[in-house]
Amino acid sequence: MSLQADRWIRRMAQEQKMIEPFVDGLVREMEGRKVVSYGLSSYGYDLRVADEFKVFTNMNNSIVDPKAFSPSAFVDVIGDECIIPPNSFALAKSVEYFRIPRDVLTLCIGKSTYARCGIIVNVTPFEPEWEGYVTLEISNTTPLPAKIYAHEGLAQVLFFQAAEVCETSYADRKGKYMGQTEITLPVA
Repeated sequence: MSLQADRWIRRMAQEQKMIEPFVDGLVREMEGRKVVSYGLSSYGYDLRVADEFKVFTNMNNSIVDPKAFSPSAFVDVIGDECIIPPNSFALAKSVEYFRIPRDVLTLCIGKSTYARCGIIVNVTPFEPEWEGYVTLEISNTTPLPAKIYAHEGLAQVLFFQAAEVCETSYADRKGKYMGQTEITLPVA
């Protein structure tokens, strides 16, 4: 990136609507209370988790099969907080909608605040010309229930701009997760 990273992200968010809604700066407090930070950081963007979660449950003795994933393996939760059972996981979506330029690849990694509590966030890269709300996988690696706070930071997106545009983008391939608006289960 020829510009400083934070200025480049700000410019792309404003000119190309790369991130909507875009928070220009790191927010650590909301309405007088501390929050897990979100917004523009030095070299990336800390996305927020929405208030919709799909919490994995073994109540139906489901088998985790990426080619035939059963929606009955989840319990839907809507709220300002989500409790993830011990050694389990939840799916959620970002508050922000992303439109990745053709010459950019992103990596999305968990925030240290949650990682220090045994909460791991796993998201695959956002490929060139992918767009949508991000489906987030949140793993509780601890033997105790774990709390996730909706509308607060959950993961950081790092942006890598290529010297040239890619030959074939995610949009060109008609990627199966293009334009997702809801929490999206695995698609075979």
